[in-house]
Formats: sequence, C-alpha cells, structure tokens
Amino acid sequence: MLAAALGAALTFGAPAALAGTAPVTSSGAPAPAPRAAAPASQSATWAAGTRAYLVITAPGDSSAVRSAVTANGGTVFSNFDAIGVIVAHSASASFASTMRGVSGVQQVGATRTSDVPADAYNPALPANPAQATTAAGEPVRADMSQIKADQAWAVNPGSASVKVGILDTGVDDQHQDLAPNFNAADSVSCAYGKPDTRTGAWRDVDTHGTHVAGTIAAAKNGKGVVGVAPGVKISAVRVAEPGNSFFFAENTICGFVWAGDHGFKVTNNSYYTDPWQFNCPDNIDQAAIIEGVKRAQEYAEGKGSLQVAAAGNEDYDLAHKTTDSASPNDSTPTTRTITNACLDIPTELPGVVTVAANGTGTTKASFSNFGAGVIDVAAPGSDVYSTLPGGKYGTKSGTSMATPHVVGVAALLASANPGITPAQLRDKLATQANDVPCPSDSRCTGTAANNAFFGEGQVDALKAVGGSVPPTGKYFENLADFAINDNATVESPITVSGVTGNAPATLKVGVDIKHTYIGDLKVDLVAPDGSVYTLSNRAGGGTDNIIQTFTVNASSEVANGVWKLRVNDNASADTGKIDAWNLTF
Repeated sequence: MLAAALGAALTFGAPAALAGTAPVTSSGAPAPAPRAAAPASQSATWAAGTRAYLVITAPGDSSAVRSAVTANGGTVFSNFDAIGVIVAHSASASFASTMRGVSGVQQVGATRTSDVPADAYNPALPANPAQATTAAGEPVRADMSQIKADQAWAVNPGSASVKVGILDTGVDDQHQDLAPNFNAADSVSCAYGKPDTRTGAWRDVDTHGTHVAGTIAAAKNGKGVVGVAPGVKISAVRVAEPGNSFFFAENTICGFVWAGDHGFKVTNNSYYTDPWQFNCPDNIDQAAIIEGVKRAQEYAEGKGSLQVAAAGNEDYDLAHKTTDSASPNDSTPTTRTITNACLDIPTELPGVVTVAANGTGTTKASFSNFGAGVIDVAAPGSDVYSTLPGGKYGTKSGTSMATPHVVGVAALLASANPGITPAQLRDKLATQANDVPCPSDSRCTGTAANNAFFGEGQVDALKAVGGSVPPTGKYFENLADFAINDNATVESPITVSGVTGNAPATLKVGVDIKHTYIGDLKVDLVAPDGSVYTLSNRAGGGTDNIIQTFTVNASSEVANGVWKLRVNDNASADTGKIDAWNLTF
C-alpha cells in the first residue's frame, strides 16, 4: 500500500500507505495547483514537537478524561465519545505515560513518529483544478467486462439511494464523469482526525482517490469511463494528509465514524494505517491504534456500513508474517520481526472485506498480497483506466484498483436488496464470486472454492444484480454451472432440508440463465415428487439471458427433498448455461 508526495507520479515503493498504484500514464497526471487560502485556525496554536495520541476510554461521556488531557500538558484536538476515543496533541515527552495512570483511561498510544503538521491547525483547502473536456465515447474497458459489469448495467446500474464512501486522498467532484453521482452533502475531510466540512475540503490532494471513485461510480454518460455501479451516489472522505498522503489512525477513525453517521452502505479503503505497515498488540502505541480503529470500524458496521479494504502490494503472505521492514514510514523504517498477531489495518480487522488483485483474466497480479484465511475476494487490479483530477483519465495498478471493483459490486448488491445488512452483504460478496483455482504456485493453498490467492473468487457484477437476499424465509441456492446444449435438457439440483411441512404458496425461484435467444428455452421447476411447474415456455424471442425471480404456488408439495431447475433447449445455434438459481421458502 504505497504512494508518493503531492504532484509526483505514484509509484510502487514510495513512502506512504496508499494500497498501491503504478505510475500514471504520462498524459494522465494533472499538475498540482496552488492551494486555496486557509481559514481561521481550528484549534490551538501549533508548536514544534507536537505529537498526536489516541486516548482510549469507555464509550460515553469522556469529559473527565478530556479535562485530564488538558491538565497533563495536552490539548483535545477531537473526540469521539460514542466509541470512547479522544485524539490528543501534546509536545510533552511524558504525556502518554502520565495519561496511562489517569482513572478511566484504558490505553494511550502515539499515532505517529513525526510531528503533527502546522497545517492541522490551519488547514488549506485542496486545489480545485481546471477541468479538461473529453470527446464523446466510453468504450467498455477490459476490467469491467472481466467482472461482467457491462452486462450488469442493463439489469441494474445501481440505486441512487445507495451511498458509497471513498476514504482516500479525496475526490475531484468537478470531474465530468463524477459530478453526476457526487454527493457533496455527505463529503468531508478527516485529515488530522477532525471533520472539516468546508466546501471542497474533500478534494483530492493526490490523484489516487479520484481514480478509485471512477471505478466505483463514473457516470454512464457517453464519455470517458463507466463505473461498476454508475447509478449509486459517492461521497469523498479525505483521510490523507496533504503533501505526503499519509493515513494516520485518527484520520481513519474520523472517517469510519463519519461513514456510520452518514449512512454509507459501503466504504472503499485502499490504504493501510500509517506509519506502521503492521500494528502489533505487544507494542503499547500500536495496541491503542488497533483498538481505536477497530472500535471505529465496529461503530460504522453497527450503523449499517460494510468496509472493504485493499490487501496491499508487497506480494506478501499475510497468513505467515515474519518481518516488517517498511515501518515507521513517517520517519526512519527499521526491520523488525513480527508474527500473525500483528495486523495490517484496516484490511485485517474483523468484519472488513479483504481484496486481492487479479491480473489479466483470473491470474494473480504479481504485486498482490495473499494469505489463506485472509483474502476474501479478488478483482481486476492491473492497468485499470479511470478518472483523474482535472477531467482527465489515466491508468493505475494495485490492490487499490481492485478494491473499488468489489465496492461497486457490493453497491449493486445493496441496490438489488434494499435493507441488506453488512453481514448479509459480506456473505453475498462471497457467494456471488466465481471460483478461481490456484495456479501452479506452492504459495497458493486451499481449494478452488477458497484459497490463499483469490479467497472466494473473482467478483461477478452480473450475479450481484441477478440474485437476491431474502429478508425472511429459508434460502437455498446452487451456484454451479450447468451447460445448456442445443436440443438438449439439463437439470440443476438443490437439496432442501430443515423446512417444516409443505412449501409456501409464494415459493420464490430465482433464476440466472445465460443463453442467447431465450425463445429456444422451456424452463421448469421440478418438485421432489416429480411435479412440474413451468416458469418460462419459449418466451422472450431473441432476447439474451433469463435473470428473474418467479413466484410459484407449491403449497401442495413437501418442502424437503431434491428440487430441480430443468431447462430444455428446443433449437440449434444458441447455447448457454444455468449460471445459478435459488429457492426461498
């Protein structure tokens, strides 16, 4: 998870913790513009040697601990009482040790090994770059066809009621491909760990966040690119600090709390929390960072928000950690021995979806981190073409680029399933993914269904919009593919168990059949006793694909047993497959 300073090309091996981008194409990277004049000071006067600390206490009223911060040589920069986290600043070398002895204080940890910048107290607004224009035309890009997003758009491009938060370097909301879907009302800067709601505070201090935004939800407007979910709304939560694109813990905490409080269904997190690539619980400072960010993530999830995060770009086995030679990245890195107890956060926190990067097709991107039991899903992350500040476009690579594909698919799932919970959304991301077996690489362990390189597999946007998550009732599905050959009949079985009595009069049958010229097909539901219920009888003519949920009165049928979806092809020249189907009782 890597980046470079403002205005420089983003490259692998640069200092900060973006989840990795290859250099932007020479025509793509906008030149940095002067920043706007700063407003009046937001907090205390800056002093050299000021460091930031997380003071962890019980959730609720923290007034007594905040008073102790002031009494012991610190200032309260911000506080998040709902999760019991105070962001304190102090230039005193004894501040942390003193505060650890205060009644009600559970943990105290420094969040950086460098001084808090003066900009924290008088933050300048990011540049609002002049916008280039682009000629008409938005060809389907390889990454979108790879996950069938181009097919999903015709079924469900995403709902405007679904809000996605982009926790990153900021977003150029004026970009012609992003402006139609940008939600300024819920955008903010969380740089330094305090919400800054001034207009434009959310804008990009790099190029990374704008690129991520385009992959998620660039508008389908006839120019540039199209995002995975071009109908959803995106908000920028800038958690990167200007000049270096560092994502310190207090910034991430602020971002997660903001996400929960503002109804983001999904957030994109293509970074790790600086300055430690891995935070180890046996280090007193890093333990506080883990706890603070974990509480913020749990708060956001409790409010209905699913966090999706990049696995990182070091080709590192996250399931077998041994050393960390990149930390701390805000001062002088040293090599240290670590174990699996040390966490790459937020991606390794409980509840967060961890994303690996595919190369072309279903290969592992050479740079992508991996790990059995760590990686959840994979998505395209190599040479991804997307939006850049100033109305421009360019190509980047990294797990940073894979993650927004997954976030887009999650947004489509949320669009197709109003009211879906984060836990259900997490499960559906796993079940809709297409299995990718291990290549001939001894580092890849596991099965085709779940392995160290690809987790549950590569996400599938078309399956996301064709499926459903029932709010009630028992749910059974078969995700295996069954070929539909010319003039032939095929059946896909589902074994139902644990359902009392008969099937309902409103049995839901979800069907996902990929086949050109569906007028060739007769589709039936076959009950365990052999009774046949016709769902579609050679309807639809030359239309492609049957992706639909049918309602069947099956109240005369015993629920338990083997149900079958039977597809009969009645003509030549067009073939396909049963991609998936499900039953909801």
